[in-house]
Amino acid sequence: LFAALQAREHGSVLILTKGGIDDCNTKHAQGGIAAAIGEGDTPDLHFWDTVVAGAGLSNRDAVRILVTEAADRIADLIEMGVPFDTVDGEVALAKEAAHAMPRILHAGGDATGEHIEVTLGRNVRQSKIEVLEHFLATEILVEDGIVRGVEALETRTGSMEQFGCKHLVLATGGAGRLFKYTTNSEVATGDGVSLAYQAGAEIMDMEFFQFHPTAIRLPGVPPFLISEAVRGEGGLLRNVEGHRFMPDYSPEKELAPRDVVTRSILYEMQKTHSDRVFLDITHLAPRVITTRFPHIYRFCSDHGLDITKGLIPVAPAAHYMMGGVKTDSWGETTIKGLFAVGETGCTGLHGANRLASNSLLEVLVFSKRAVEKDIDKTGEDGPGLGELSQCCVPGRDGSEVPLASSTALQALMWEDIGIIRAGDSLDKAANTISAWEKCLERPSDRSSYELNNLVLTGRLVAEAALIRKESRGAHFRTDFPETSPDWVKHVVLKRC
Repeated sequence: LFAALQAREHGSVLILTKGGIDDCNTKHAQGGIAAAIGEGDTPDLHFWDTVVAGAGLSNRDAVRILVTEAADRIADLIEMGVPFDTVDGEVALAKEAAHAMPRILHAGGDATGEHIEVTLGRNVRQSKIEVLEHFLATEILVEDGIVRGVEALETRTGSMEQFGCKHLVLATGGAGRLFKYTTNSEVATGDGVSLAYQAGAEIMDMEFFQFHPTAIRLPGVPPFLISEAVRGEGGLLRNVEGHRFMPDYSPEKELAPRDVVTRSILYEMQKTHSDRVFLDITHLAPRVITTRFPHIYRFCSDHGLDITKGLIPVAPAAHYMMGGVKTDSWGETTIKGLFAVGETGCTGLHGANRLASNSLLEVLVFSKRAVEKDIDKTGEDGPGLGELSQCCVPGRDGSEVPLASSTALQALMWEDIGIIRAGDSLDKAANTISAWEKCLERPSDRSSYELNNLVLTGRLVAEAALIRKESRGAHFRTDFPETSPDWVKHVVLKRC
C-alpha cells in the first residue's frame, strides 16, 4: 500500500491481491514501529541495537539507511493520518526488549499495525490507484533477465490473465503458515519467495525464521500474539510451578533478545512437562493494562481471562521470516525490474535475528526506496558480507512419504525445522518435502497454489538450515551449538 501511494506520482499503478487489500499481517502488528526520535536517542544508538540483534550478519549499509530515514517515514505516516498515541501533545515512546532507549511508537495502544493498515488502505481507495482483489499471482514473466509482467488467477472465476509492467513489486509478506503454531494470518503462505525463486531470483537467509516467545496457548484457541511490549512494560515469565525463570537464562531477563527468550521458554516447558508457561502482569495497575493493551485485554477477556488478576498462558509461535528474496539497498532483486519489499524481501538488515519493531519501519523505508530507484539510478549492492551461493538440490533420496497437505507440512516444519534443529532431522525433513514437491498436482485454485508455494518455501528453509552448520540468532542446531566465525556469510539459494 505504501509503495503504491509513492509510485502513483510517477506513473500508472495496479495492485493485485489474492484476497482483499485488508488481508495482511500488518493489521496484527501490536508492538509498534521503531524510530530514534526521542530525547537522548540517536540513529547511531538504533543502528547498534539492530546490529547487535542481528548476531553478526546484518547488512550495515541497509541498517544505516533504515535508522537514518526512519524519522522522515514516520512523518509520512503522520501526514497520511496515522493517529500515533501522544502524551502532553508529543508522540509517546515505549521501550522494548533489546532497545537501549524508548523509541517505539504506538497507535491505539496495541493496535499500531491495524491503524497503519487502515490509514494506508483508506488513502489507496481515495486515490486513482487501480486495485484488483481476488487475483492470485501465479508466475512472474521474465524475458532476457528483465521482468515483463505477471500472470494471475482470478480466484472467483478461475480465469487466467496477464498484466504487463515496467516494474513489479512483490509485497506478499512472509510464510508463517509453514508452521503448526503461528501468529500469522492465513495469507502468509510464502507466495513472493516461491514466485521469485521460480523466476530465477536469488533467495537469501531462509534459515533465519523468528519465533515469537509469547503467543497465547489455550485449547481450541488459535495462537494470538501477546506483544513484546507487555514484557517491556514489566511483564514477568513464570513456569507452571510459578517460578520466574528468565533470570536463570539471561542477565537481561525478560528483555533478552527474542531468540533467547523463545528457547528459554521451550527449555522450561520441557523441564516442567508442560505445553505452556505464563506471563504475569498482575503487579501492574489495571488502568495501565486496559489502556496500554486494549486489544490484548479484550481478546483475553473474550476467552475468560482477566489479565489484570490472572496469568496469561503463552508459548512460542512462528512469527517473522528474516530471509526472503535477495535485494539491494533499493529493494531490487537479482532480476532487473523486480522488487521485493517488506517481509518477502531480504536486504540483510535483520541479519540472523530481527530487532523488535523494526519490521514496520523496514516496510516504509524500502518501499519508498524501491520507487525512488527508477528516479535515482545510483543503487548500492546487496549485503557486504561474503555469500555462500548454493543451488537447491532438485533430487534427494525419493523415500516414500505420506501425502502432502498443509497440516502435514506444518507439523513437520514445527517438529524438525522449528525452534531447535539437528542435522539428522533436518535432512529427513528436507527429503520429505522434496518428495512432496515432486508429487504435487498442477495447481488450479487458490488453496492448491498456496500449498505449492508453502512446500517450495519450506524446502528452501530446510536446505538453508542444513547448509548453515552453526547456531546463530534464530537458527539453533544441537549438533552445531556454537556460533562460528567461519559462518559470517549469507546462504543464497538459486534455482538450478
